[in-house]
Amino acid sequence: MQRFEAAAWATAVKLVSAVGTGVLLAVTYALYRAVPRGTRVPFAETFGTFMVAVPALILFIAVLFVVTGYRLDASGLYVQRLLWTTHIDLNGLDRAWHDPSAMCRSLRLFGNGGLFSVTGWFRNAALGRYRAFVTDPRKSVVLHSPTRVVVLSPTDPFGFLSALRLSMPGVLVGEPPAA
Repeated sequence: MQRFEAAAWATAVKLVSAVGTGVLLAVTYALYRAVPRGTRVPFAETFGTFMVAVPALILFIAVLFVVTGYRLDASGLYVQRLLWTTHIDLNGLDRAWHDPSAMCRSLRLFGNGGLFSVTGWFRNAALGRYRAFVTDPRKSVVLHSPTRVVVLSPTDPFGFLSALRLSMPGVLVGEPPAA
Protein backbone atom coordinates (compact mmCIF):
# COMPACT_ATOMS: atom_id res chain seq x y z
CA MET A 1 0.00 0.00 0.00
CA GLN A 2 1.42 3.36 -1.03
CA ARG A 3 0.59 6.61 0.74
CA PHE A 4 0.37 9.98 -1.00
CA GLU A 5 0.05 13.28 0.81
CA ALA A 6 -2.78 15.59 -0.16
CA ALA A 7 -1.57 18.67 -2.01
CA ALA A 8 -1.00 21.81 0.01
CA TRP A 9 -4.10 23.98 0.20
CA ALA A 10 -4.63 26.17 -2.83
CA THR A 11 -4.84 29.92 -2.23
CA ALA A 12 -8.61 29.81 -2.72
CA VAL A 13 -8.98 27.06 -0.09
CA LYS A 14 -6.81 29.06 2.33
CA LEU A 15 -8.89 32.19 1.70
CA VAL A 16 -12.25 30.42 2.03
CA SER A 17 -11.03 28.65 5.17
CA ALA A 18 -9.78 31.85 6.81
CA VAL A 19 -12.80 33.97 5.90
CA GLY A 20 -15.25 31.14 6.60
CA THR A 21 -13.73 30.48 10.01
CA GLY A 22 -13.84 34.17 10.87
CA VAL A 23 -17.44 34.53 9.78
CA LEU A 24 -18.59 31.37 11.57
CA LEU A 25 -16.84 32.40 14.80
CA ALA A 26 -18.25 35.95 14.54
CA VAL A 27 -21.77 34.60 13.97
CA THR A 28 -21.34 32.23 16.93
CA TYR A 29 -20.30 35.13 19.16
CA ALA A 30 -23.09 37.41 17.91
CA LEU A 31 -25.68 34.71 18.49
CA TYR A 32 -24.28 34.01 21.94
CA ARG A 33 -24.65 37.71 22.82
CA ALA A 34 -28.18 37.80 21.40
CA VAL A 35 -29.55 34.79 23.31
CA PRO A 36 -32.02 35.99 25.92
CA ARG A 37 -31.13 34.89 29.44
CA GLY A 38 -33.66 34.48 32.22
CA THR A 39 -36.63 35.30 30.01
CA ARG A 40 -40.15 34.14 30.71
CA VAL A 41 -40.69 33.23 27.07
CA PRO A 42 -40.83 29.44 26.92
CA PHE A 43 -38.17 27.80 24.77
CA ALA A 44 -36.44 31.11 23.87
CA GLU A 45 -33.24 30.39 25.78
CA THR A 46 -33.13 26.75 24.66
CA PHE A 47 -33.68 27.66 21.01
CA GLY A 48 -31.12 30.47 21.24
CA THR A 49 -28.52 28.14 22.74
CA PHE A 50 -29.15 25.65 19.93
CA MET A 51 -28.70 28.42 17.34
CA VAL A 52 -25.37 29.42 18.91
CA ALA A 53 -24.10 25.87 18.40
CA VAL A 54 -24.98 25.67 14.68
CA PRO A 55 -22.11 27.80 13.20
CA ALA A 56 -19.58 26.20 15.55
CA LEU A 57 -20.88 22.76 14.54
CA ILE A 58 -20.49 23.62 10.84
CA LEU A 59 -16.88 24.61 11.48
CA PHE A 60 -16.19 21.47 13.52
CA ILE A 61 -17.67 19.15 10.87
CA ALA A 62 -15.71 20.87 8.08
CA VAL A 63 -12.48 20.32 10.02
CA LEU A 64 -13.28 16.62 10.42
CA PHE A 65 -13.78 16.21 6.66
CA VAL A 66 -10.41 17.72 5.68
CA VAL A 67 -8.44 15.52 3.27
CA THR A 68 -5.00 14.64 4.64
CA GLY A 69 -3.81 12.04 2.15
CA TYR A 70 -4.52 9.06 -0.06
CA ARG A 71 -3.54 5.41 0.09
CA LEU A 72 -3.57 3.22 -2.97
CA ASP A 73 -3.53 -0.56 -3.17
CA ALA A 74 -5.04 -3.38 -5.23
CA SER A 75 -8.36 -3.16 -3.38
CA GLY A 76 -8.88 0.52 -4.08
CA LEU A 77 -8.25 4.08 -3.02
CA TYR A 78 -8.45 5.21 0.59
CA VAL A 79 -9.00 8.91 1.24
CA GLN A 80 -7.62 9.78 4.64
CA ARG A 81 -9.51 12.27 6.81
CA LEU A 82 -8.68 13.41 10.32
CA LEU A 83 -10.48 10.59 12.13
CA TRP A 84 -11.43 8.07 9.45
CA THR A 85 -10.74 6.80 5.97
CA THR A 86 -13.15 6.77 3.02
CA HIS A 87 -12.77 3.73 0.75
CA ILE A 88 -13.28 4.19 -3.01
CA ASP A 89 -13.60 0.96 -4.96
CA LEU A 90 -11.52 1.15 -8.14
CA ASN A 91 -12.95 -1.97 -9.80
CA GLY A 92 -13.77 -1.12 -13.40
CA LEU A 93 -11.37 1.83 -13.49
CA ASP A 94 -10.47 2.34 -17.14
CA ARG A 95 -8.66 5.71 -17.34
CA ALA A 96 -6.72 8.08 -15.13
CA TRP A 97 -5.05 11.39 -15.90
CA HIS A 98 -3.75 14.63 -14.41
CA ASP A 99 -5.90 17.61 -15.37
CA PRO A 100 -5.35 21.01 -13.69
CA SER A 101 -8.64 22.24 -15.18
CA ALA A 102 -10.74 19.19 -14.22
CA MET A 103 -12.86 21.13 -11.73
CA CYS A 104 -13.31 24.27 -13.82
CA ARG A 105 -16.90 25.44 -14.26
CA SER A 106 -18.19 22.86 -11.81
CA LEU A 107 -21.52 23.04 -10.05
CA ARG A 108 -21.50 21.77 -6.48
CA LEU A 109 -24.37 19.32 -6.04
CA PHE A 110 -23.63 18.49 -2.41
CA GLY A 111 -20.54 19.08 -0.33
CA ASN A 112 -17.96 21.58 0.76
CA GLY A 113 -16.68 24.18 -1.68
CA GLY A 114 -13.48 25.16 0.09
CA LEU A 115 -13.74 25.25 3.89
CA PHE A 116 -10.51 23.28 4.61
CA SER A 117 -10.96 21.20 1.43
CA VAL A 118 -13.16 20.79 -1.64
CA THR A 119 -15.14 17.61 -1.10
CA GLY A 120 -18.46 16.23 -2.20
CA TRP A 121 -20.39 15.69 -5.40
CA PHE A 122 -19.94 18.07 -8.31
CA ARG A 123 -20.90 18.29 -11.98
CA ASN A 124 -19.37 19.93 -15.05
CA ALA A 125 -19.54 19.51 -18.82
CA ALA A 126 -16.16 17.78 -19.14
CA LEU A 127 -16.54 15.09 -16.44
CA GLY A 128 -20.26 14.90 -15.82
CA ARG A 129 -21.12 14.03 -12.23
CA TYR A 130 -18.09 13.33 -10.07
CA ARG A 131 -16.94 13.02 -6.49
CA ALA A 132 -14.09 15.25 -5.31
CA PHE A 133 -11.54 14.90 -2.51
CA VAL A 134 -9.39 17.91 -3.36
CA THR A 135 -7.16 20.43 -1.56
CA ASP A 136 -5.63 22.03 -4.68
CA PRO A 137 -7.64 21.84 -7.94
CA ARG A 138 -4.52 22.55 -10.04
CA LYS A 139 -3.11 19.16 -8.95
CA SER A 140 -6.28 17.26 -9.83
CA VAL A 141 -6.05 13.61 -10.84
CA VAL A 142 -9.16 12.19 -12.50
CA LEU A 143 -10.05 8.52 -12.00
CA HIS A 144 -12.66 7.44 -14.54
CA SER A 145 -14.75 4.30 -14.76
CA PRO A 146 -18.03 3.69 -16.60
CA THR A 147 -19.97 4.04 -13.33
CA ARG A 148 -18.12 6.82 -11.49
CA VAL A 149 -15.60 9.62 -11.72
CA VAL A 150 -13.40 10.62 -8.77
CA VAL A 151 -11.14 13.68 -8.57
CA LEU A 152 -8.35 13.96 -6.03
CA SER A 153 -5.25 16.11 -5.56
CA PRO A 154 -2.08 14.39 -4.36
CA THR A 155 1.06 16.46 -3.85
CA ASP A 156 2.69 14.61 -6.75
CA PRO A 157 0.02 13.82 -9.37
CA PHE A 158 2.48 12.08 -11.71
CA GLY A 159 3.90 9.95 -8.89
CA PHE A 160 0.36 8.93 -7.99
CA LEU A 161 -0.39 8.04 -11.61
CA SER A 162 2.84 6.01 -11.85
CA ALA A 163 1.88 4.05 -8.75
CA LEU A 164 -1.61 3.54 -10.16
CA ARG A 165 -0.12 2.25 -13.43
CA LEU A 166 1.96 -0.30 -11.48
CA SER A 167 -0.85 -1.48 -9.22
CA MET A 168 -3.51 -1.56 -11.96
CA PRO A 169 -1.79 -2.34 -15.29
CA GLY A 170 -5.07 -2.45 -17.26
CA VAL A 171 -5.83 1.21 -16.61
CA LEU A 172 -5.02 3.70 -19.37
CA VAL A 173 -2.92 6.39 -17.68
CA GLY A 174 -2.06 9.56 -19.52
CA GLU A 175 -3.72 12.55 -21.13
CA PRO A 176 -7.35 13.55 -20.69
CA PRO A 177 -9.68 12.06 -23.31
CA ALA A 178 -10.34 14.22 -26.35
CA ALA A 179 -13.54 16.23 -26.05
